[in-house]
Amino acid sequence: MIGSLRATLVVTLISALLTGCASAPTSRGSTLYERLGGEAGVAAITEGMLARSAEDPRIRDDFAEADIVNLYERLVEHLCAVTGGPCTYGGRAMKAAHAGLGLTEADFNALVENLVDAMTERGVPIAAQNELLAILAPMRGDVIRQ
Repeated sequence: MIGSLRATLVVTLISALLTGCASAPTSRGSTLYERLGGEAGVAAITEGMLARSAEDPRIRDDFAEADIVNLYERLVEHLCAVTGGPCTYGGRAMKAAHAGLGLTEADFNALVENLVDAMTERGVPIAAQNELLAILAPMRGDVIRQ
């Protein structure tokens, strides 16, 4: 019951954040990549998210057998590419990368919480956080229940 309530709250929070994103002003002339802190910012956000996830009892088992160094490098590359940075993502498509993992909506929501916490810790403005979440949200279906 509490787990399902927490998941519902997370989904509601994400929906509210994404709705706010539609009217959030962005800095002209700067990419989301730059607003996230460029290479150093994206790397730190990714590291923070992975560190939190590795310690998070809800999802740490999902990472137990992962090649963390490769995962970190692909995530940095992916975030760089989707936010307007100079990178080209060379990893697998999201659906292929998550095939057979059996990830659930709760797993996805926990990872998103860890991402938001890592961005907040880095001082990423809410508008930039919302913009990134809006980019990543459509990938949900390619990640869960594969």
